[in-house]
Amino acid sequence: MNPVNLRPKQRSKSRIRVGTWFYTIKRYIEWITDGKKYAKQKTEELLPYLIAEHQTILFRKLKGVEMSLQRNKITNLQTAVPRVKKIIIHPGETFSYWQLIGKPTYNKGYTDGMVLYYGKFKTGVGGGLCQLSNLIYWMTLHSPLTVIERHRHSYDVFPDSNRTQPFGSGATCAYNYLDLQIKNETNIPYQIHLQLTGTHLVGEWRASEPALYTYEVYEKRHEITPAYWGGYLRHNEIYRRKFNRQKQLICDEFVTENHAVMMYEPLLESKGNIIL
Repeated sequence: MNPVNLRPKQRSKSRIRVGTWFYTIKRYIEWITDGKKYAKQKTEELLPYLIAEHQTILFRKLKGVEMSLQRNKITNLQTAVPRVKKIIIHPGETFSYWQLIGKPTYNKGYTDGMVLYYGKFKTGVGGGLCQLSNLIYWMTLHSPLTVIERHRHSYDVFPDSNRTQPFGSGATCAYNYLDLQIKNETNIPYQIHLQLTGTHLVGEWRASEPALYTYEVYEKRHEITPAYWGGYLRHNEIYRRKFNRQKQLICDEFVTENHAVMMYEPLLESKGNIIL
């Protein structure tokens, strides 16, 4: 990790607009020319075997964030989930989060939710859909499917209150250049199933055959270090253990590493992790 590369950069609004336009067009071209076979088939009948499941709470108390934005987030999730749920990923196919959902617009029923923006938050149409991409990514780490594109958050905006997963175990998204793509490199089809309850976003990966392996995802080398320009940097590495049906360890593999600029003072109970 090179701290110089992590120092926040000040960019003008015009440069941000041009960059967004460039990478959006680049993605449209890639979808046509990259040679990938993208998953599109949907079937109402669920595949019989549960491979991985997870759920995340819909309402969280976040400092400085109005609850109306979280209600709007639920509206956005209710609009996006039907585009993704029950999609089949056949062997060799790639799941593209944004190709399935499409561009969030008011005309499609999306509303203004919370959007993380250079270490802060603002309102934006479709805000809150990162909860869906986070859930899909976390479930995928507990399956044989292969993540071929995932983007991490560059800023750690909110403290770890009630965190149940390792730092950096989500996937940020921004239409359409920050995509989440998952490839089925197995020889059986997989299916994603999603639903919203009154309190949670619930997801499953299902398959046509029972699971051969189970997975345990964990972190190593979690560090919070002072940044030379002020503030703190956060770092960790994500690994997963793979077990066979007899609960024997098959492998312990590296998944990814995360670096983020902290936008708050480290919690008192985290001081032991700070390297001075």
